[in-house]
Amino acid sequence: MRVLGIDCGTEYTGYGVVEQNASGRLEFIMAGAIQLSKRESMPKRLATVFTELSRIIFAASPTMVAIEEVFYSVNAKSALKLGQVRGVAMLAASSAGLEVAEYSPLSIKSAVVGYGKAEKIQVQHMVAHLLRLAEPPKPSDAADALAIAICHLHTHATLTRYEVAGRG
Repeated sequence: MRVLGIDCGTEYTGYGVVEQNASGRLEFIMAGAIQLSKRESMPKRLATVFTELSRIIFAASPTMVAIEEVFYSVNAKSALKLGQVRGVAMLAASSAGLEVAEYSPLSIKSAVVGYGKAEKIQVQHMVAHLLRLAEPPKPSDAADALAIAICHLHTHATLTRYEVAGRG
């Protein structure tokens, strides 16, 4: 299974593709961030996110997309803008015929670090460790996107084991 993780943001939208091979080993495929200009209008930024994510989906051929659920923000305006970016990310995935899984920040940290309140730097170092990278991916948005993909792969593997056990 190959998963595209997307860390939605209004300045940087991180992406990371991770594959789990037949033996269960995680393999790094690609990662980066789509940088958005604050000088551009929101519709233009959203179009950039859609175009770039569509290009990444075409290049990486993921079988699934995973994104972070909306977390509650004190600033309603920021939360609305983030919601728009998430909607565009979901549209890019569904336009390519891909399913989208959503995970809470707590679930992502738990799946990657084993502790739901882990610090950002702990997540970045664990992502590097799990993917056998020399150093944490940069920018941090790319590392976060890889963590989201890893979370989905771990969650999918666990659910598959439960299904098999339930049939036995």
